[in-house]
Amino acid sequence: MARRGCGVLLERLVVFIVSLALTMNSSSAQLRYSIPEELTVGSVVGNIAKDLGMDHSALHARGFRIVSGSTEPLFQLNSNGIVHVNRKIDREEVCERITTCILNIKTVLENPLEVHYVGIEVLDVNDHSPTFTDNQTHLEISESALPGARFQLQGARDPDSDMFSVQQYKLSQNDHFRLEVKDREEDGKIPVLFLHKALDKEAARSHRLLLTAVDGGKPARSGTMEIIVNVLDVNDNMPVFARDSYTAVLDENSPIGTTIVQVNATDLDDGLNGEVVYSFGNNVNKKLRQLFKVDSNTGEIIVKGPIDYEEKDRYQIDIKASDKGPVPLATEKSVKITIVDLNDNTPEIEVTSFSSAVPEDSKPGRTVALISVNDKDSGVNGKVMCSVSEGVPFTLTPSLQENMYSLVTKSLLDREHQPKYDIRIVAKDAGNPPLSSHRIISVIISDVNDNSPEFSTNPYMFYVTENNAAGGSLFSVSAHDCDEGDNAHISYNIMRNADEKLTSFLSINPENGDIVALKSFDFEMMKTFQFQVVASDSGTPSLSNNVTVNVFILDQNDNTPVILYPLTSNGSAQGVEEIPRNVNAGHLVTKVRAYDADIGYNGWLLFSLQEVTDHSLFALDRYTGQIRTLRSFTETDEAEHKLVILVKDNGNVSLSATATVIVKLVEPKEAFAASDVKSATKDDEDSNVIFYLMITLGAVSVLFLVSIIVLIAMQCSKSTDYTSKYLPETNYDGTLCHSIQYRSGEKRYMLVGPRMSIGSTLVPGSHANTLVLPDRRRTSEEPKAPNSDWRYSASLRAGGVMQSSVHMEESSVMQGAQGVLVQNWPTASSAADGEGGEVSPPMGAGVDSNSWHFRYGPGGPGAPPQHLKPGEVPPEAFIIPGSPAIISIRQNQGGEDDKSDFITFGKKEEAKKKKKKKKEKKDKKDKGKDDGDE
Repeated sequence: MARRGCGVLLERLVVFIVSLALTMNSSSAQLRYSIPEELTVGSVVGNIAKDLGMDHSALHARGFRIVSGSTEPLFQLNSNGIVHVNRKIDREEVCERITTCILNIKTVLENPLEVHYVGIEVLDVNDHSPTFTDNQTHLEISESALPGARFQLQGARDPDSDMFSVQQYKLSQNDHFRLEVKDREEDGKIPVLFLHKALDKEAARSHRLLLTAVDGGKPARSGTMEIIVNVLDVNDNMPVFARDSYTAVLDENSPIGTTIVQVNATDLDDGLNGEVVYSFGNNVNKKLRQLFKVDSNTGEIIVKGPIDYEEKDRYQIDIKASDKGPVPLATEKSVKITIVDLNDNTPEIEVTSFSSAVPEDSKPGRTVALISVNDKDSGVNGKVMCSVSEGVPFTLTPSLQENMYSLVTKSLLDREHQPKYDIRIVAKDAGNPPLSSHRIISVIISDVNDNSPEFSTNPYMFYVTENNAAGGSLFSVSAHDCDEGDNAHISYNIMRNADEKLTSFLSINPENGDIVALKSFDFEMMKTFQFQVVASDSGTPSLSNNVTVNVFILDQNDNTPVILYPLTSNGSAQGVEEIPRNVNAGHLVTKVRAYDADIGYNGWLLFSLQEVTDHSLFALDRYTGQIRTLRSFTETDEAEHKLVILVKDNGNVSLSATATVIVKLVEPKEAFAASDVKSATKDDEDSNVIFYLMITLGAVSVLFLVSIIVLIAMQCSKSTDYTSKYLPETNYDGTLCHSIQYRSGEKRYMLVGPRMSIGSTLVPGSHANTLVLPDRRRTSEEPKAPNSDWRYSASLRAGGVMQSSVHMEESSVMQGAQGVLVQNWPTASSAADGEGGEVSPPMGAGVDSNSWHFRYGPGGPGAPPQHLKPGEVPPEAFIIPGSPAIISIRQNQGGEDDKSDFITFGKKEEAKKKKKKKKEKKDKKDKGKDDGDE
């Protein structure tokens, strides 16, 4: 026996090797192995990695594994790509009543994604013996039964495959019965007891037979059942069924109690021998008895348990009709029931491989997950269509394998727009009505450094008061980055350009953008400056952005007035003035001149008499500093008078200086002689100063003449329609500023820089930053005399010396844009003489001149101010914010305003200049072409 067992094992091993070789040669895309059932745990099935030609070293890195469901897998894959048996396999359990038992497993490799299908055939081993449902069965056969009568017996069951299932039946030796075997498609071989010789109840009341079932194994296994035949008295008619065959169709999931079909049989005998009862045949197994039942009186076959098409699609049931005679006679008939499939199974969605995080710079077509769907229904009900929710940048693409899909990106991703997607995958079958299922996959978009830092404002404008504390924080800039993590961590630094001197006294906190001044600012030295701040993130590679920061220094009252006259050689503010005794009231004794480096109210000086010997003799103009006599001198008046003049500014904390003037009264002849001596002495002392002054004036005059010549030349070269030209204008300090002139209809327009020249003339009709100039071509018209209510300071009338006073009143207000410091500014007031007013608004203070509103009015401080609406201009005067120029009013004869020209102040002179030059060249070319055509 041992030698025979070794031969069987050797034979099976040869069959396994040949089957494996044929399988590998038949298909390169799928492997197939064969193993016997009941292998011990850990037995080797095959080397998948070797058979597929894979690199063993990359298996672990690529996550080589078997994809299994929720139950414990039958096979296990080790790191070398070898498949082992994970648990004991019973072929009859995993492949019940299936001829060829093939277990399909799915193996997956990642990076890149690969799926391989491996089929493992489980070979049957003869490990089960044939068994009968009952170890003993009883038959009651009438003695009148004729030879040839057949009695179907219960067949034996063997769960092994066909080769090792029941192959034959044997009946113990006897005189009356023989055994026949009937082959049935589903139930296999069925034993039938054949009456070979008539029974004689008087000879033997019963017969004991032994039925043996033998399978096809080597060695064969067998099972036995004892048959006891009781001989009955005569009941010679058996029930007969009305039909030769019975078939029925039943929908799956039919409710319990549903009648499937009704069988009918009749018996020609009378009495109890003719009454028929119905029951299951002897070969109906236990599972069928759980699903169906037979009404013994009516013959109806009724649903007893759940009917599932996916479990079994057809049934064959033996129904026995028996009479009630003392020796019942029975007839069996098979009923075939076909199950109709219904769409009662929803599709199942399985995610085989999944990448939870996808970089936002992924290109369209990148695989995110591998999806497989399955529907247990058949036919149309099992056809599944898969889709994803709308509004997501993902789509499903079918693969070569049926019901397999790849979830891929269909468009570019942007984490800043949406960092996470909940993708709803819907599987829907083609049944009627269709069934569907869904599964949600969450895909996180990982960040890529694709956004530069953005500043909240560009450009920045800050206002800093001078004399700030060194090392103190001035202001801060802020930027944000739409990325996350290190890609959004921003550091700040100051761009060090060519002007290293300017940015060397600034420091910035790289973390929060706070800017610190390393020194104190002085408005008189620097009024504004500009630098750039760079914001860089910490991504790889780093992205950056810069912003321009404009800083405007605001003035403080930190300069005391400086006395310009009187000023002695030793630097003290003291002077002696000699006047004739016979002068009349109103005689100009002298004029005190002072200067304050501050601007606005901080530089607006007022004069007052701090000390005087006789208040009835002298009067001091608080605005001009002029000292005049109040009355004629008498003989009793003293010959020498001391006047102490206090000069103070109008800052919040006023600063002041004093000057002393000694007035001596002399006789008229002595006064003229003293004046001559004084003039000679002064001429000697100031000879050098006059020499340098003459040189300076000569240079300025030459420059002015050159400018006038160039201006005349450009004016002469213009066409009659006044196309755009560039004209130089002479500023009050002798420097040149650029301007642009052009003509529209009867008006000529001029665009100039931020400083207005002394010669610029304003006429009524100007508005905002636009001035209307009289047409210089109209030389025949005489300018109208200025209004006597508006005065100009004598300091400017004297020819370019520094201002000795500011002749204004506190009746004008300069109001900046929202958030900008508001300062009050004076306007020119009325006076007795015809002097003009002068204005020095805060140059470089950072106030936008386009947002200023003016309030003005002639007269003294008590006069009611006139309010000027935006776009209007007062009839007598106009003050330009931001320009130290003198503005005068000219009118044509007859009092009509001349609105032929206007000037617009702009900040983009150089850009406009280039644009106008190009336009001028183009106009000349076009004009030349037109002349040539004529």
